[in-house]
Amino acid sequence: MVYFAPDAKATYEAIGLKGFWMGYFASRAAPLGPVPAEVVTATFFNFHPAMVTRAIPDAWQLATPDQIIAARLDHADRTLRNLLGDERLSSPELSEAAELARRAAEAAMPQGRPLFAAYTALPWPQVSHLVLWHAATLLREHRGDGHVAALVHADVTPCQAHMLAMASGMTTRPVLDLSRRWAETDWDEARDTLQQRGWLDADSALTSAGVMARQQIEDHTDRLAEQPLRALSEAQLSRLIEVASQLGQHIIAAGGIPFPNPMGLPDRL
Repeated sequence: MVYFAPDAKATYEAIGLKGFWMGYFASRAAPLGPVPAEVVTATFFNFHPAMVTRAIPDAWQLATPDQIIAARLDHADRTLRNLLGDERLSSPELSEAAELARRAAEAAMPQGRPLFAAYTALPWPQVSHLVLWHAATLLREHRGDGHVAALVHADVTPCQAHMLAMASGMTTRPVLDLSRRWAETDWDEARDTLQQRGWLDADSALTSAGVMARQQIEDHTDRLAEQPLRALSEAQLSRLIEVASQLGQHIIAAGGIPFPNPMGLPDRL
């Protein structure tokens, strides 16, 4: 959500960063500290390395990680207020969801999850809507680290993962060309490898083996993401999903997320 807000680029340019993508990479990676591009490429997983090196490490010379983290929090506050309004942000339902999400996030184990672990070192915000946003960010990065582990376990490269997502109808090549910047040779190699594995047919459509393999990756990701959710009862988890889904639909209705998008997020939650 914070990455797609209209003023995202201006937010980070105000503290010295240059352009949308430098703001994206630096703001998401800032909890790791002033790390080299190789660390960002490894933890983010799905971007062409050259795309990362255009932003990192130069970003750390223009603004400190602490400055970037503070700007990101202010940006999240403004964005949530613009998309949801003060009345919804001060509702008891949102406060309830924030408490539940924080409980789950604080129960998550950081071992083997470098990006998530870095975010756990950040202080918790004080207001409920930012507590919920921070908890959602923690759980997102926890799941993201697990998804990377599942892809590596399945011997799937970043570009191959994008090919599988396209073949599944989750996103499109134009969206990925703009947002991930893999070269034509990378796409060709990814397609050829997946065809050799029997996961794609001659038209780059998923085969039955490809459907099964992709589902196994998603199931593996789901299993790896379950641990923090076990801190909640079934009723509490259902309630969190209910309220978070309602808030998500309001954000979508307000234009907070573009469709199609690189993540393959559907327009109904």
